[in-house]
Amino acid sequence: MKVVGLTGGIATGKSTVASLFAGWGASVLDADQVAREVVEPGTPALVAIVDAFGSEALDADGRLDRPAMRRRIASDPDARRRLEAITHPAILQTIAERLAAWTAEGRELAVVEAALMVETGSYRMYPQLVVVSADPEVQVRRVMARDGVGEQDARALLATQLPMAAKEAVATHVIRNDADRDALEARAREVFEAISRP
Repeated sequence: MKVVGLTGGIATGKSTVASLFAGWGASVLDADQVAREVVEPGTPALVAIVDAFGSEALDADGRLDRPAMRRRIASDPDARRRLEAITHPAILQTIAERLAAWTAEGRELAVVEAALMVETGSYRMYPQLVVVSADPEVQVRRVMARDGVGEQDARALLATQLPMAAKEAVATHVIRNDADRDALEARAREVFEAISRP
């Protein structure tokens, strides 16, 4: 089975491209969804997080309190490293297990979608990387419209990820999404045909 990485920036249309690829026959694995699964109640990762950070890491329902943990790691690089040391191996193991199962089923093309694939370096695990990109000013306008936030907040959100140029620099294929849906679909189709070739 051929495995391809898919990433992009905030409000570039990465999820739209993932949906298009799935509609054309690829098996798409959302790493962000896997990241949520591995910290469900009762999982070893959640137990380890509570051991490391205490019960304040949990909400009233015994689930990971994501907003609280985000605030904690935003101001504490050491806490971020400790959290990632727990969650990243669990995420990578689950992805590997899922891909192995798909290979055993005889699937031909898998696309692993993750927002921070370049930031974490996990893109190196895949022989090809598709990056969905857009002009930063387009991203800002889309975030403002999507999230109902002001320009300053939109720019601050974009600043939490690498600049698009850095992601494009390591891409095998770039899908620019500055125009309309038809243009996006046409370019996505070209890239899909390229990644589907044996």
